[in-house]
Amino acid sequence: MNEPGTIPDWLNRAALFLPEETLNAIRAAHVLCVGLGGVGGIAAEMIARAGVSGMTIADGDCVEAGNINRQLPALHTTIGQLKTEVMRERLLSINPELKLTVISRYLEPQDMRELYENGKFTAVLDAIDSIAPKTELLSEAVRRNIPAVSSMGAGLRLNPALIQADDISKTSVCPLAKAVRKGLREQGIETGVTTVYSTEQPAKPGKDSAGRNLIGTISYMPAMFGVRCAAELIRILMQEFPQTKQPKE
Repeated sequence: MNEPGTIPDWLNRAALFLPEETLNAIRAAHVLCVGLGGVGGIAAEMIARAGVSGMTIADGDCVEAGNINRQLPALHTTIGQLKTEVMRERLLSINPELKLTVISRYLEPQDMRELYENGKFTAVLDAIDSIAPKTELLSEAVRRNIPAVSSMGAGLRLNPALIQADDISKTSVCPLAKAVRKGLREQGIETGVTTVYSTEQPAKPGKDSAGRNLIGTISYMPAMFGVRCAAELIRILMQEFPQTKQPKE
């Protein structure tokens, strides 16, 4: 157990180049992460490894074999387990002092207001696939002046060089971003969400044995989205302070 105000040993590499006030701003944060799949799982881990003191993670899914090619919680040994429980163990193994709240259910649009009322969040990471709850999570964040970083579609794409980060109002090409823009606009919101998206034209979905459309995904793209989401969120936490120690003249 570290003394209050001291930097734990496992954050020494960050402390080598981040000013103390910058690192303390990260450590003081409580981040809400909703969605722990291919994007959200890696984003949540990167945020935890940055040293935040509090996290709330939410997901209602269990690990399936089809998740293994791209999702951090997914292993042959974790099939059937709740993603939240796999991530709970992993995040607390990274930082045993992390104040972690776990919500192991699918959040409906009508749940979002209560979610915010019950938690004091410094920032929000959105990695939800479904448009209605995604839009409601983001609209509540904007109304409450809580910075939010939202991931758009990582599937059906191959080129990590085309991953972008910008305000939701400036997104293009991505069909999910278009749907989210429309949903937010219907609530009177045009801007205010940092969005990670790709300008690569998505490929055509595949079909399963029942003829249903499925979104194909390569291993690295969701992880690339997740790392970029974490980077944008951590930069938001640091924005009031110098981001690196400057060499003396």
